[in-house]
Amino acid sequence: MDIETKNEINRVFQLQKKHQKVMRSTTAEQRKAKLNRFLEVVVAHEEEIIEAVRQDVRKPHHEVKRAEILGTIKSIQDNINNLDEWMAPKEVGSSLNPDAKGYLMYESKGTCLVLGPWNYPFMLTMAPLAAAIAAGNCAIIKLSDFTMKTSNIATKIIREAFDESEVAIFEGDVDVATELLEQPFDHIFFTGSTNVGKIVMTAAAKHLSSVTLELGGKSPTIIDEGYDLLDAAKKIAVGKFVNAGQTCVAPDYLFIKEDRQAEFTNHLQAIVQAGFLMEDGTADRNKFTQIVNERNFNRVKALFDDAIEQGAEVVFGGQFDLSDRTISPTVLKNVTHDMKIMQEEIFAPILPLLTYEELDEVIDSINESDKPLALYVFSSNQEVIDEVLTHTTSGNASVNDVVVHFTDYNLPFGGVNTSGIGSYHGIYGFKAFSHEKGVFVQAK
Repeated sequence: MDIETKNEINRVFQLQKKHQKVMRSTTAEQRKAKLNRFLEVVVAHEEEIIEAVRQDVRKPHHEVKRAEILGTIKSIQDNINNLDEWMAPKEVGSSLNPDAKGYLMYESKGTCLVLGPWNYPFMLTMAPLAAAIAAGNCAIIKLSDFTMKTSNIATKIIREAFDESEVAIFEGDVDVATELLEQPFDHIFFTGSTNVGKIVMTAAAKHLSSVTLELGGKSPTIIDEGYDLLDAAKKIAVGKFVNAGQTCVAPDYLFIKEDRQAEFTNHLQAIVQAGFLMEDGTADRNKFTQIVNERNFNRVKALFDDAIEQGAEVVFGGQFDLSDRTISPTVLKNVTHDMKIMQEEIFAPILPLLTYEELDEVIDSINESDKPLALYVFSSNQEVIDEVLTHTTSGNASVNDVVVHFTDYNLPFGGVNTSGIGSYHGIYGFKAFSHEKGVFVQAK
């Protein structure tokens, strides 16, 4: 860490601490004006954002448009549309005296740090930033150094939309993030791996800073007997293979009855062939995202090789191209829990299949692992759905679909323990960056 960057981080942090008294007193209209300016600048630079993400990870244009652009716009607009209601004090009454009053008011937490991930580098940094602004905070943000082109355009956008006393951005490697974590932020919002989440939480503990940790884990999918396999295959294909499986809530592995496995994989292969592959079965460069870097490519290849060595079989896929950092959509069968691929989040376009006879064994298997960020169950039987939802724990759960719950801003999004701490989206994001203060007013 060079001394100039270190001093600059300290200067900007101190500037924001002084400016916080101004930000916390802003009205809903003033905050909405800041968010509208933010929105205008994002829209103005839409094509530059798309090109930056394409250069970083060769993500297809339509995927960047949907996730990075429209996802960011939706998040900012949701805060604008609802801010008056969210900021208003909420009466709760008093349990002490029927003539007394009790209400909740929402204060900004102060100066916040937002550390973004590399898999959806723009949206997953800007969405929490929008919530921080809506709650009346100052913020410093940093994108991943794995996606430097996106970080460059984000820097341009932030400096055009905000004064650095309100929102500032730093670029650089892990040393910059480490130095930022030395500052006594009032709240830290991190999206990334569980291992790095532990580092962030350790740093926050030095200052007793509150945290929101959006992490990951092995999100299981269950297909119940009798459910339409073509419908399940269509949804799972998108949820698993879009962004080359580099989505925190992508289905990580799948439980299915053995006598339905072949029919399901036939459907899945046909959908994958039409949506992601060339005629020779390799990934279509125009439709399929790269693995972010060589280190992650090699990590995934090692998981795959270990599974094959221990008896797993490739149903389809299995092509690895290091020169292009591409892994074709892959399905494995005869997978067992002692394989390395079942010991850590895959975060790549490989879907292991496990067969089961009774639902109880599926539930027991899920509960023997860390609590996942998401859980998916495909069933037409409400008793089965209730059994799964009641006897498992996950950050979120979806019935008869995958991943799309992330886009429903009426629901909190977050994990449990190793898959995350806290939640955001909609009002839950506003609350994550706010102190909910209880006020008691005694009757005269």
